[in-house]
Amino acid sequence: MDSLRGQGGIQMLLTAEQEAGRIVSAARTAKLARMKQAKDEAEKEMEEYRSRLEEDYQKQVSGTDQEAAAKRLEEETDGRIQNLKGSGSKVSKEIVKMLIKYVTTTAGA
Repeated sequence: MDSLRGQGGIQMLLTAEQEAGRIVSAARTAKLARMKQAKDEAEKEMEEYRSRLEEDYQKQVSGTDQEAAAKRLEEETDGRIQNLKGSGSKVSKEIVKMLIKYVTTTAGA
């Protein structure tokens, strides 16, 4: 009778050990699945962050290029205006002389 009880106890222990093994295996599988999901989500967040930074950088670079182009255009325009003013003041003296000459020539005739 003790041997039957011993056999039954051993059998129960083996069954319990197998059940514990299945539980541990299921827990490992679930843990691996959670870790993979967390890794995927982290990679997705990193990619979104990286693309946001890239977009901000491109906006900043293009804004700087536009600002530089606008500044260069303004400088060129100011230079041309100064050039035209200088040319106009030189020509205006000659035009005044010419007008005075024709007015005095016409008035004196």
